[in-house]
Amino acid sequence: MTKNARLDIDGDVVRGAHRHMPKRIERVDILVGQRVRAYRLARQMSQSALAEKVGVSFQQIQKYEKGTNRMGSGRLDRIASVLGVGITALFAERDGARSGADPVDGLLAQPHAARLLKAFCDITEAELRVALVKLAESLGEGRN
Repeated sequence: MTKNARLDIDGDVVRGAHRHMPKRIERVDILVGQRVRAYRLARQMSQSALAEKVGVSFQQIQKYEKGTNRMGSGRLDRIASVLGVGITALFAERDGARSGADPVDGLLAQPHAARLLKAFCDITEAELRVALVKLAESLGEGRN
């Protein structure tokens, strides 16, 4: 065996510092990314603004939100702090067990959804709110 070689758990010789495992995207990475995006949009914050406050590039925030890059615990804590939520808010947990994403999170992660919801909440007249809901539903019917 050479200086840079070692044996792995199966007794095979591994050359170099370590054997690279293929990178897998885990479901939890995607769910946490969706929640980061939903909270960011709800606060009308751009990816660039979040990136600046966290100390990373906006491209890195894009990767976090898509779940293609994992967030370390320190980074996750910093993002949660900037968004004004606890770390647990970024995980889909109920009763101490993972039960999948909250369906509202998926809706809020859609482009412009948080803006639409905020505008809806700014409408004070109930009749106008109902009219807006009916309009949105009728526009959506043509796509189904």
